[in-house]
Amino acid sequence: MTPQSSSALYARLLSYVRPYAKTFGLAVLGMVAAAATEPLFPALIKPLLDGGFGARAPSTPPILFAGAIVAIFAVRGVLTFTSSYLMNWVSSRVVLDLRTAMFDRLLKLPASFYADHTSGSLLSKVAYDVAGVSGAATFVLTVLVRDSIAVLGLLAWLFYLNWKLTLITLLIAPPIGLTVRAIAGRLRQMARGAQRTTGDLVHVLQETIECHKVVKVFGGEGYEARRFLKSAQTLRGFLMREQIAAALTTPITHVLAATAVAVIVYIAMQDTIGTRATVGEFASFMTATMMLLAPIKHLTELNPHIQRGLAAAESVFGLIDTPAEEDSGHIAIGRARGEVAFDNVSFTYPTRVEPALAGVELRIRPGETLALAGPSGGGKTTLVNLLPRFYAPGAGRVLLDGQDIQELTLESLRANVALVSQEVVLFNDSIYANIAYGRMAGAPEKDVIAAAEAAHAMGFIRETPEGLKTLIGENGLRLSGGQRQRLAIARALLKNAPVLILDEATSALDSESERQVQAALDTLMRGRTTIVIAHRLSTIERADRIGVLERGKVVELGSHAELLARDGVYARLYRIQYAAEGAAA
Repeated sequence: MTPQSSSALYARLLSYVRPYAKTFGLAVLGMVAAAATEPLFPALIKPLLDGGFGARAPSTPPILFAGAIVAIFAVRGVLTFTSSYLMNWVSSRVVLDLRTAMFDRLLKLPASFYADHTSGSLLSKVAYDVAGVSGAATFVLTVLVRDSIAVLGLLAWLFYLNWKLTLITLLIAPPIGLTVRAIAGRLRQMARGAQRTTGDLVHVLQETIECHKVVKVFGGEGYEARRFLKSAQTLRGFLMREQIAAALTTPITHVLAATAVAVIVYIAMQDTIGTRATVGEFASFMTATMMLLAPIKHLTELNPHIQRGLAAAESVFGLIDTPAEEDSGHIAIGRARGEVAFDNVSFTYPTRVEPALAGVELRIRPGETLALAGPSGGGKTTLVNLLPRFYAPGAGRVLLDGQDIQELTLESLRANVALVSQEVVLFNDSIYANIAYGRMAGAPEKDVIAAAEAAHAMGFIRETPEGLKTLIGENGLRLSGGQRQRLAIARALLKNAPVLILDEATSALDSESERQVQAALDTLMRGRTTIVIAHRLSTIERADRIGVLERGKVVELGSHAELLARDGVYARLYRIQYAAEGAAA
């Protein structure tokens, strides 16, 4: 993504504040009112010293001075609390809206995006970067409004007391501004690096948690510890360099401000002797000057927060602006008959030179089972990934019932396709919710039970503590491989789509589990157009036809018996597997 200017990023951030303009306006008004009380205390010093202390008969009763001091700070406290609460309310809403926009975008991104980005970096953006954006959108604005008004009010009072001395005070502004500007670029650069490294850190952490069994069995603890330490040290380096740059601002500002105060004190003392200024005026001037230091310090210390927030905003808006999955189709197909055709289809992955598919021609009749076989890397998975439009063909067309799937809406196309793969995806929810997922959510329990029965899953479901309400853990870790696979089959049965993709659905199972899953698959495949990918050729012998893919091309097509009789690629692969299985037995 091309870096955006600071003003453009802030303008976009404020667009998320716009829906809460009234609350935001009240918060700003409260901050302005609180800051406007800042000059009242030094203004009170002058009559207090001139008319109170040192005067034999005070012109103003002391109780009024005491009451005024309490009133000033009480009013300021109420206004500060109210504006702070309202600003934080707006901030939390902006964070919620940004996180929602990011998650909505994640749901719409193409499969190629997930192939190019680690899950850790995406988690870091949604979980952490948004918090940095809220700091730029609200905290910075709070300090900017409150302390800017305070500075202007105090300067106005100083000009009223002595404009010559006040001009000397303003001489520190240019060098402070140059300091802040010089450090800003370094801060933004370090903030970007810290965000990128946080994504790497989360990625290592996530992988180690998800793969903890492999880490333990293969003794990878040391390697993972070094990976984590490297990411953590890199993150610490970015944060320390950011802190060094940020910490330089405060001492430089203090030295410049102290120099200005020293010059003012010297000249003011000379001026006091020359003009006979009252003690109250001098004390009021010095009090206001010293009170200026705090808001000026706060304003100069905003720079790290601004740069950190803007770097986070770049990251957040970079994700939100990522092009969504293309859905240019305009035809909403109903329930398809299930006729699938690959018409001279070619496809090349962006990271590869050789095509994954080259001129594939296939016709699958409604209700027919077509098995795809061939050596690894031949293009089998790539071919089936084109059907639900996870990827678009580089050339040629994929047709469903004679319609080019690029002309179909994604929703209607995918409503006609069900998928059961070797890598079963389940959610940390109940068995019922995993079967009745997505468009099937809220399906009647009798339909879910019927699907589970057909998938040969109700036997083990009845043995669980709460039946269909039983929680299965992250990705179904509380279930066996065969049980997880049968839940995935039940989900596909409940969807009742006319086109079914089986991607090595039994390859990771033992013989008993495979027998149960295969029986469930036979039920699922009945009456549906089915494309089966299988490395174990014994599982696809009963397919209507078998297509053999090699180097992205269909080199053989026919039934099991026909391909064996042809004595080509399929026969060779079959003999190799038969010999291997016989030796293992």
